Formats: sequence, structure tokens, C-alpha cells
Amino acid sequence: MPLELVATAPRTPVLREYEERALNPNEVRVKSEYGAFKHGTELIEYRGESPFVREDYDGEWQMFVERKTERSRFPMGLGNMTVGIVTEIGGEVSKLKVGDRVYRHTGFREMHVWSENTPKLPDGMSWEAMTCHDPLSFAIAALRDGQVRLGDAVAVFGLGAIGLMIAQCARLQGAELVVVVDPILKRRELALKHGADEALDPTACDAGAELRKLTNKRGVDVSIEVSGNYRAMQQAIRGVAFGGNVVAVAYPSECKGGLNFGREAHFNIPNLIFARGCSDPNRDHPRWSWRRLEETAWRMLENGMMNTEGIVDPIIPFAESAEGFKHYADEHPEDSVKLGVKF
Repeated sequence: MPLELVATAPRTPVLREYEERALNPNEVRVKSEYGAFKHGTELIEYRGESPFVREDYDGEWQMFVERKTERSRFPMGLGNMTVGIVTEIGGEVSKLKVGDRVYRHTGFREMHVWSENTPKLPDGMSWEAMTCHDPLSFAIAALRDGQVRLGDAVAVFGLGAIGLMIAQCARLQGAELVVVVDPILKRRELALKHGADEALDPTACDAGAELRKLTNKRGVDVSIEVSGNYRAMQQAIRGVAFGGNVVAVAYPSECKGGLNFGREAHFNIPNLIFARGCSDPNRDHPRWSWRRLEETAWRMLENGMMNTEGIVDPIIPFAESAEGFKHYADEHPEDSVKLGVKF
């Protein structure tokens, strides 16, 4: 029987067997080749820190409301995007054929049954670039919501895949100075390789003060926080210019320290903007939507506008994915950027 990667309880990843089912007429069977995880949101769920454990988001009231009974989020599938090869097609399938390479947002399994509407991987696009589609979509939303403009100075806090994409997009948007901030050396080096001007280690300096030094005391025009760390958010606020924009992109857990709105935030009146591209209607509705963000990201990847080299790192065998996710994504993020899997 084939194997799938799931968390059976908080911080408990395992590979387990599952049964394959027969194809419906409009479905295809896909053998997985490669995949990548989504470290931020996926980790919140994996660690049991999601607000959905005890609450529901009420779309009518647009707020979280308490539920009387706790809901288990486990077992939960692990993995974000998968590329695979079509090995079998249903009797009515006309859009795909055996041998096509396809991709989808999904958890990790050795074999999948997907709709014939599953998109094909374009010729010439690497699987690593495809797995950057999701982070690039959110990166574009962050830049648009943060109103990065020609000549701006921009700081990016947190250099996972989304942060690395944001740093590149800021330059494309016309930023004159792009500064990245992350405690992990390999991520800072990668950002510099991809075009950032300066890289700061927040454990070795006062990042907010350094941003002001780099801008003749003015501060950056836009600070974008992608790490979900509240001390990073504090430094993002500390280093932004008077009246500048601070963009919150990460999906963080509850704040239990590290953030103090009674300091620079109170005196320098920055604009705190929460960017979540998939929360439609978009800020620029009706012209922009989550679908348009995704389509834009896809074209940028197809046209080679983004450098994705080194972002999916390391790439481990699927047989090692349970321990690998636990080590690289959860316990030792300093050893990875965006964890990939080879089946």
C-alpha cells in the first residue's frame, strides 16, 4: 500500500499506509515526484496553535466566535504543493494523458487521484519554481498592500520563501534600497545573492536602529514582517519612518511578549497594514482579487522574472519526510529555507 505523511497529534508526524480508490470517469491517477512544505501556516496547524481548535470564524460577523466543544485538527495531512506524473486516466478524460506532469496544492502522498482539470506544469518550468507560486502570490499582495513605490527604502523581516520573494518583488516595484533581516545566515546569504542590498542579523544588532542608519536616520518607507516573531514586528516598527507603512504578512500565534505599542509605534504613528492576499474582496477590488494575484505570480514565474534558485532547500527523500519535517521545519529552521521532498 502507498504511504502518506500526516501529523496524528501536535508535533507528531508519521508516514502511514492508505488505500487507493478506483478512478471516476473524469479523474486521473498521479504518481508524486516532488513537493514542498509551507512552513508558516502549516506549522501553526502542526503545533496545535490554530485558533480553529476552539473557535470558528463567522463569515457573517467577520470575527472568531467560541465553540462549545474543542475540535481536533488531527490527523492532518502535511505538505503544501506536489508535482507528479499522470499514470492512469478515467474513461472520459480528454484534457490530460498518461505521462503529463501536473501539480496541485495538496498534502504528501505517493499516489493521488485528481480531477482532469488539474493543471499541467509548463514546459521549461522547474518543479522548484512551481512550488514558489504560493509564496509569490502572497508576496505580491504584501507589496501592493504596503504601497511600495519607486525610490522607496524597504525592509523585509523573515526570509522564508515569502520573504525572499518579497525582497525580489520590492526591487521590481522600484525600491531603491532593500534590506533583509533574519537570524539565519544561509537565508541572509541567499537574499543577497538574489539582489538585496543589505542583510542584518537581528541577534547581533539593533535592527531598527540599523535601518535608520542606512537611511540617514529617516527610517525605511515600508517594513514588511513575514516571520511571525513579535520581536521582529517590534523592530519593523522601530525602523520604519514617521508615518511609514508596516505590513504584517505572517500567520502568527498569540503574542506573549516582544511587542510594545507604547514605544515607537505610539510616537511615530506608522500605518499597520495586515496583508492576506486570499482574503477577498481585495483592497483593490474589483480590479484585483486572489485569482488575479495567483495568475500574476504564475506569469512572473513562467517569464523568469523571479530567481527561485536555492529557495527549496534542503530536498530530502519522502521516506525521511516525517523526521525531516520535524527537524528542518519545526525544531531547527536554521538548517533550511523551504523544505522540499523527492518521492
